[in-house]
Amino acid sequence: MQSILDRISKLAEIEDITITALEREVGASKGVFSRALKNNTDIQTKWLTRIVEIYPQYDPRWLIAGEEPMLRNNIMQVAEPSVQYQAKSKTDPLPINHQYIPIYSLEASAGIVSLFKDMHKHEPIDFLQIPNLPKSDGAVYVTGDSMYPLLKSGDIVVYKKLAASIENIFFGEMYLISVSLDHDGDITTVKWIQKSEQGNEYVKLVSQNQHHQSKDVHLSKIRALAIIKASIRINSMS
Repeated sequence: MQSILDRISKLAEIEDITITALEREVGASKGVFSRALKNNTDIQTKWLTRIVEIYPQYDPRWLIAGEEPMLRNNIMQVAEPSVQYQAKSKTDPLPINHQYIPIYSLEASAGIVSLFKDMHKHEPIDFLQIPNLPKSDGAVYVTGDSMYPLLKSGDIVVYKKLAASIENIFFGEMYLISVSLDHDGDITTVKWIQKSEQGNEYVKLVSQNQHHQSKDVHLSKIRALAIIKASIRINSMS
């Protein structure tokens, strides 16, 4: 069975370039791909993302998982949402016309703490592309109904990682957050973050669903944090 490295080699062969030339094109140091090929070791996700950005004619699902076809008929769209909602934030930088955003499985990566710490160890399950979206790090599927009706279980949220500190929080924005609870361990959720009445060492996590109560948490309990850049809802099964 072919590996990701085998498919990278095949892409280079089809494009009639050497592995060293491919390393230069994606901005990797010399030997990043060739050493991985020689030692049969993993490569970082960011290099896979760069490959699909530079060679959009190749289906990312083929590159990552070996799914056919190898080439895409429509190179402008990777995911197939019927309706897309894009959240514009006052914190957004200038948008990027074309970027391929990796979608990760939170179950496979054991939560966003592990995912954010070692992203290069977690293979994306797919990629998506949203025109003119500010720079983003990844996307995950939403579970639960705390943000309903704005978000529902099965929607995709696109995020940008942040250091878990008060300086990086813009109150009133929506965040993907991992919180450590003494009795339940870590929980991962999507919430609005607002100022807490308990002081500057706390933040208030607020749900869109009015049946879910707000919760004040100490900043020390926040283990991972990312601002939500966009959300996607698929309304049709075919």
